[in-house]
Amino acid sequence: MCYAAAHPSAAERNADHVPAVKFFNPLGQGVWLATELDADGDTMFGLADLGCPEVGSFSLLEMTSVRLPFGMGIERDILFATDLPISIWAEAAHRAGNIRDAESILYHAAHSGRSGA
Repeated sequence: MCYAAAHPSAAERNADHVPAVKFFNPLGQGVWLATELDADGDTMFGLADLGCPEVGSFSLLEMTSVRLPFGMGIERDILFATDLPISIWAEAAHRAGNIRDAESILYHAAHSGRSGA
């Protein structure tokens, strides 16, 4: 069973920002939704899913240093846009089991009330 970060800081507990960027592994597991970048230019805060969605901090440098087969690396989803706060994403990811399924569920929920083609 997956659990959120065990000891979030006071800022993490009180922050409910909207993710600004999504990164993903194009060849497998790994999705990150970042809401903040620290002044150090490396530490990001948000929702990370490497098999178990967790809210917490992660390293931009570590993500960009990952080397995948065929010369690929972790990618930025340039089409990603949301107005939902990280708490909604985290809850949906925990219920769905991962961020990718949560994204599909949230997208369909947002568009199910709209009429037209």
